[in-house]
Amino acid sequence: MSGTSLDGVDLAYCTFYKDNSSFKIEASKTFPYNESWKKRLRNADQINANELAQLEIDLSKLFSEYILQFIDTYKLKNIDAISSHGHTLFHQPKKGYTYQIGQASYISALTSYKVIADFRSADVALGGQGAPLVPIGDRNLFSNYNNRINLGGIANISFELENKTLAFDICPLNMALNEVVQELAYEYDSEGEIARSGNIDQQLLTKLNAIQFYQKKGPKSLGKEWYTDTFYPLLLNTNRSIQDTLRTLIEHMAHQICRSMKGGNTLITGGGAHNSFLIERIKALSENEIIVPEKNIIDFKEALIFAYLGYLRMNERINVLSSVTGATKDHIAGIIHIN
Repeated sequence: MSGTSLDGVDLAYCTFYKDNSSFKIEASKTFPYNESWKKRLRNADQINANELAQLEIDLSKLFSEYILQFIDTYKLKNIDAISSHGHTLFHQPKKGYTYQIGQASYISALTSYKVIADFRSADVALGGQGAPLVPIGDRNLFSNYNNRINLGGIANISFELENKTLAFDICPLNMALNEVVQELAYEYDSEGEIARSGNIDQQLLTKLNAIQFYQKKGPKSLGKEWYTDTFYPLLLNTNRSIQDTLRTLIEHMAHQICRSMKGGNTLITGGGAHNSFLIERIKALSENEIIVPEKNIIDFKEALIFAYLGYLRMNERINVLSSVTGATKDHIAGIIHIN
């Protein structure tokens, strides 16, 4: 799993059981992106076709190296398949496309394992958003929670309502917080302490909360292009301190996250769950019981669920829900590559 926050590549070795609700994360590891890779991925929307083709091959090689290192480090046996999300560069479902790089056939050739990938494009072809795809795993593996929220590069939520699983992207999260704090030469705002030191800019908060996307009902999803064109320009103000921008972002994010929840308990995972200040603000603004699980679930739930999507694909079972994405039907997504 490689996400828009550009933290790195998450790998998880997972076992699933036939009761369709039990799992175990046997081993897990994050391989951080170095500065060169962060720059290449961050600027990938600005390169030409030849450079993009080279980027995809280079990333496929990198994924393969990490996979083989992971297998060797943990002495893994009995691997049925590698389930790969890839790295999203472009996401424009209204225009009929979504694009993740990390060529599965290349990874299969270099690792000698079956690879399952390309989970999003079929959904877009069926009129869906191609995202979020995690909710079927939320429903089956984390059914004891009323709301399941992932705080990654983008925050998203899933829940059940009237016997349907619903889900949507909420707002930008780590992709915004990290980009702002990097102006102070930090990779990220550890536990939200820099944001805590700032003050809310009410004018900015009002502008952020008025963004049209928040008035739409799901299914809906966000991509980097939307963030670059719509969200980030609102943050550009040389008269506002970085601390105040971060503090305002935290308040905005906590507000949007809380208004997206239905009643009941709420599981929060993803890198943003380590932001203590953000979690404090969510707890302060919500009457729900907020549950932050153990670290392995916080950091590797998305990798776990993409493994689960691969597991369902291998068994020819539905792994994408139209109630979540807006596609014309539930379907089985993912292409299997066999070396």
